[in-house]
Amino acid sequence: MTSPPNRLKWSVIRALLGTVGRTSKGIRTGYRHGFDSGTMLDYVYVNQARGLLGIGRLIDRVYLNAIGWRAIRARRDLLQEVLRQEIARRPGREVFILDVAAGPGRYLQDLIAPYPPGRVRVLCRDLAGPGLWQGERLARERGLDNIAYEMGDALAPRVPPEGPPDIIVVSGLYELLLDDATIQKSLTHLHTLLAPGGTLTFTTQTHHPQLDFIANVLPNRNGDLWVMKCRPAEEPESWALAAGFTATSTRSENLGLFTVTTCTPA
Repeated sequence: MTSPPNRLKWSVIRALLGTVGRTSKGIRTGYRHGFDSGTMLDYVYVNQARGLLGIGRLIDRVYLNAIGWRAIRARRDLLQEVLRQEIARRPGREVFILDVAAGPGRYLQDLIAPYPPGRVRVLCRDLAGPGLWQGERLARERGLDNIAYEMGDALAPRVPPEGPPDIIVVSGLYELLLDDATIQKSLTHLHTLLAPGGTLTFTTQTHHPQLDFIANVLPNRNGDLWVMKCRPAEEPESWALAAGFTATSTRSENLGLFTVTTCTPA
């Protein structure tokens, strides 16, 4: 239970963030779409301070430099590196990637842009329309016709009409789920969707120094306070093995808040 002094502290911080803080473009984006949304994540990836007058840009730079957002960008970099390695393991043919909770999928657009036509194809799914529409618009502007967007539930994904994917990505989702059994069920289901020789790649949040601040101040996409759960990487690894995957490999980004795990099915 939160003590009265802490309740007062969080109330003051919420009031400041909801007033002066809104001069920051990033904080306004968080209040509009949810601080856990794909649209917010896309803003963090771009990492360009914007806001009203000088104070708004200054607040935005402080906001974007928060350790959690710096770790998110480091997680993106590590995830892209892992995916490039997975693509390289499949030479001479097109590689099909499905991200089940992609939002705008900017990191995937950056990933596939250097590849020649016919080498990589991506499907981005999400339940939040604004993120998908933002991704579609960005892909058109960049001339990328090998990435598609559609509505879809990350916890009940179906095999795409194009066939089973070579790589399935679950990035930034499992840390938002408080129920362990939901993640275990997801891993079991995703195991059945992969093409032969396919790979599942997922992220885990193992540590975060600002969990109390986030859980008491920042609203999520549903308008509730954003509560996250940290887990040791070994825990979802063991769930993946129980789901039928035969091998796992986990790497940590350089700030030590997130890991990226790859799994291969039997």
